[in-house]
Amino acid sequence: MKEKTTVISIMGYQESPPDSSYPLFLSGVSAGFPSPAEDYIDKRLSLDEYLIQNKTATFFVQVSGTSMVNAGISDGSLVVVDRSLKAQSGDIVVAIVNNEFLIKRIEMRGSECYLHAENENYVTVRLNENSGDCIWGVVTSCIQKFR
Repeated sequence: MKEKTTVISIMGYQESPPDSSYPLFLSGVSAGFPSPAEDYIDKRLSLDEYLIQNKTATFFVQVSGTSMVNAGISDGSLVVVDRSLKAQSGDIVVAIVNNEFLIKRIEMRGSECYLHAENENYVTVRLNENSGDCIWGVVTSCIQKFR
């Protein structure tokens, strides 16, 4: 069984220019035939405001591996990580285990923490704080490119 999805690179947050907002359609988008009456822009969206909760503690992390595919995080995805958030059981986190960055779902059982993959081909990892393992940050969003 495999054990990890790793981090390729970590990028710090850089604020976008003030005019970098995009058209946002508040009406639902159907996978079928669109309604011509809904062909208008309702407001604008700033990706900074939508994705970033704490600018100084936010990082973008590029993912390598397939252990989190069932959570919607694919090989090559970018995840938004907030280091100011305290991890809660069920969160997806970036952890440091054996001096390597991993992305997993955390489960807390009493004083013990387990890191679970979202792919049955990968093993669960127990977090060992005595050996330097730690939670580096909480994943708040995932960004994927389709083309």
